[in-house]
Amino acid sequence: QTPSSFQDNPLQQLQLASQEVLEKAKKSGRSKCPKCSSSRMFYCYTCFVPVETVPTKEIPTVKLPLKIDIIKHPNETDGKSTAVHAKLLAPDDVTIYKYPCIPEYEEKRHEIALIFPGPNSVSVKDIAFHLQKYTKKVVCASDDDCSREPLLKQAKTEPGEEKNPNECISSSKSEGTRLKKIIFIDSTWNQTNKIITDERLQGLLQIELKTRKTCFWRHQKGKPDTYLSTIEAIYYFLVDYHQEILQESYKGQYDNLLFFFSFMYTLVKDAKCCAGKE
Repeated sequence: QTPSSFQDNPLQQLQLASQEVLEKAKKSGRSKCPKCSSSRMFYCYTCFVPVETVPTKEIPTVKLPLKIDIIKHPNETDGKSTAVHAKLLAPDDVTIYKYPCIPEYEEKRHEIALIFPGPNSVSVKDIAFHLQKYTKKVVCASDDDCSREPLLKQAKTEPGEEKNPNECISSSKSEGTRLKKIIFIDSTWNQTNKIITDERLQGLLQIELKTRKTCFWRHQKGKPDTYLSTIEAIYYFLVDYHQEILQESYKGQYDNLLFFFSFMYTLVKDAKCCAGKE
């Protein structure tokens, strides 16, 4: 792979399942959604299922190390969103909510993080350090509040062996893997303010992905190229989490999350070339 060809298509090095099923569907054109019968290309973005010309068994599934909640802005155009890719490719680990219908996260905030840039955001490699502070806060709160007793029980290790709630956490890896769920906001950047200021999201650890550049063909004018589409943000977070927190070498385990995205990227790029726009 030469540097120039990688620059032309940075998604080329992904280890993806065969996209032949998408090539065939492209040639046959739009097809019906098996649930709502709407005419769609590749998948139905309202029912989160592939269309009739794309057999489910030919679409890869990805097992994620964490659960993912995607909070979708009510005005976000369904057909333009990449959030549905995550639900299609990791159906057991991804839940999509349409704002303002979102869960209450406060009781679980010691094991949840929100991916969003901001003044208090931390990098993926610093999750362990910051989650440790959140855990201590929660355990201390449970000392003063009998109604939160279940959190005290979490501080125990083996049966009959007590653990001091204020004792230092020994391993950053074990602390980082206490993270159980990641929240992503799916909206245009100009619409995010309403969601990010929602009281149900306050007090959550915020993570920012600063080192990746978007390949999304609907890049928003005036925004830096480090502002990623939803599926890119999910993918890059998981790659970093795998390496920085799980401390395992990355061998393409989550590449298929970009199964639809990379195919569409190539379609758009080819269409632009044909139209002489590049």
